[in-house]
Amino acid sequence: MKSIYKALLVALALSVGFTLNLNAQVQTTTSTTTGTAVKEVQVERGEVVTVAGNDLVVKMEDGTVRHLPNIPESARITVDGKQLGIHDLKPGMKLQRTITTTTTPKTITTVQTVTGKVWYVNPPNSVILTMENGENQSFKIPKGQQFNVDGQMVDAFGLRKGMNVKATKIVEVPETEVAKQRSVTGTMPVPPTPPPADAPILIATKEPTAGAPTTETAQATPAAASAKLPKTGSELPLVGILGLAFISASLAIKFARVKLGF
Repeated sequence: MKSIYKALLVALALSVGFTLNLNAQVQTTTSTTTGTAVKEVQVERGEVVTVAGNDLVVKMEDGTVRHLPNIPESARITVDGKQLGIHDLKPGMKLQRTITTTTTPKTITTVQTVTGKVWYVNPPNSVILTMENGENQSFKIPKGQQFNVDGQMVDAFGLRKGMNVKATKIVEVPETEVAKQRSVTGTMPVPPTPPPADAPILIATKEPTAGAPTTETAQATPAAASAKLPKTGSELPLVGILGLAFISASLAIKFARVKLGF
């Protein structure tokens, strides 16, 4: 009967202790230690092939073609210092996307400190402590937990009712913080280089109709004509002059024969 009463008392104490533990007044401090961040930079380059609505087709440096559908309207690309949207992109533009991944290791340390008087202990699982405010609180005992009893460190099996104990629980949780930053830049397509001033330029012309002079003939005719003297009159005056000269010569001969007696 006595043992049954004692068991009921322990069960009641554990129940009360568990209820009080919901509002446990344990001193808890949390600190975060940050390690050395590691940065990884990934650069991708390509050339705009087509832009259809919010879909973008880019040819990458390795020759592969990527189809990027549903580019958001809020996406911005820095081209020659200007912020452009998806509808401002033109075929031939060079794009470069830079992805910077920063990985930062962190360690979150949580320190819990409990001070009280042992009211009941169930080693190595749990202990009920009477706190400074007179309330009993139940605590689970972590594996390997040590208690400070008047300056000496003991485990759960060394606890006795009435002992003033102080226990500190330290939990370290490693975490990794990953942050990614993306930026897209571009350049306008290079305009074609104009030909030198003395370089020949091909001019497209229509085929000439039958009987019509070609462009080359039309251009060559003035040059050929300029090499000849212009025709200023007919040959009739020249024939008259020659005839007059012949008549004059005939009269002169006749006159000379008469005078000489022939």
